Amino acid sequence: MNNADLVAYAARLPKAELHLHLEGSLEPEQMFAFAKRNKVDIPFRSVEEIRAAYNFSNLQDFLDIYYQGMSVLKTEEDFFDLTVAYLNRVRADNVRHVEVFFDPQGHTERGVSFDTAASGILTALSLAKAQFGMTASLIMCFLRHLPEDEAMETLRQAEPWLDRIIGVGLDSSEVGHPPSKFERVFKAAKERGLKCVAHAGEEGPHEYVYEALDVLQIDRLDHGNRSLEDDALVKRLAQQEMTLTVCPLSNLKLCVVDDMRAHPIKKMLDLGLRATVNSDDPSYFGGYVMDNFEAVIEAVDLDKEDIKTLAKNSFLGSFLSEGEKRAQLSAIDFIT
Repeated sequence: MNNADLVAYAARLPKAELHLHLEGSLEPEQMFAFAKRNKVDIPFRSVEEIRAAYNFSNLQDFLDIYYQGMSVLKTEEDFFDLTVAYLNRVRADNVRHVEVFFDPQGHTERGVSFDTAASGILTALSLAKAQFGMTASLIMCFLRHLPEDEAMETLRQAEPWLDRIIGVGLDSSEVGHPPSKFERVFKAAKERGLKCVAHAGEEGPHEYVYEALDVLQIDRLDHGNRSLEDDALVKRLAQQEMTLTVCPLSNLKLCVVDDMRAHPIKKMLDLGLRATVNSDDPSYFGGYVMDNFEAVIEAVDLDKEDIKTLAKNSFLGSFLSEGEKRAQLSAIDFIT
């Protein structure tokens, strides 16, 4: 198969997205529209100026504009509209299941209640099956640059919603904020029956991956690129069948890799790692799920079996029931 045929094949396959920050799907047009309807003052006079500001070269610069964009999200309607727009977009990429992140602390610290954000998002996700033919789950992330006590307070605020939230995660500035900083809150989350995931080994060292595994006892690893620096860690991840939610365009935009041709996703598969393809923050990093598949197909020597494996891994690494996983895996096998 040539690259065009591989891209077409990838587009036909059912897929799950396991690493998506809802706030990172805020398109420039939405930011401008939400700012106008909520009377929020942003330092941009046009959609074009916002798009130009989405030009950064490291994680911290991205986070600065990311939190600035978040300021336009004020009402339940905003969170609902944002989520529906994302679901509509990934439906076009044949995404059948999503497990999306949101950052409640990014909203509560500016006076927007946990309930406002959660209600808007979950109302939209509950419509996914009927309106979009997909299943959807919500994961709330703790901001690692903030103290653990604040994460514990966020978990407390989430209590009324925990029957509708599938797990907790850890994101924001990685370097200097190791996973072990959040040992107590992750333990508390597990005691409440929540799944646990964490960003580790993106900009931070591979030692952070060990901490995420051993201290936080994660069920899934977000990013994990720098795991490849340690052979023993790679072997362990493969043996545990630990899913890595890899985000190629994000890696390129944030200079985790300097060139897409050097992206390690093929190496991950060859080493037996359960790698998946995800978009992370698609409006900021230049593409949704299929844009990421297309980028790695064009740059890296993937074959048809690799593409099929990536699609299957996305369901194997999900928090769907075993029956739901089997149904999706079977559907993939029927695609030629």
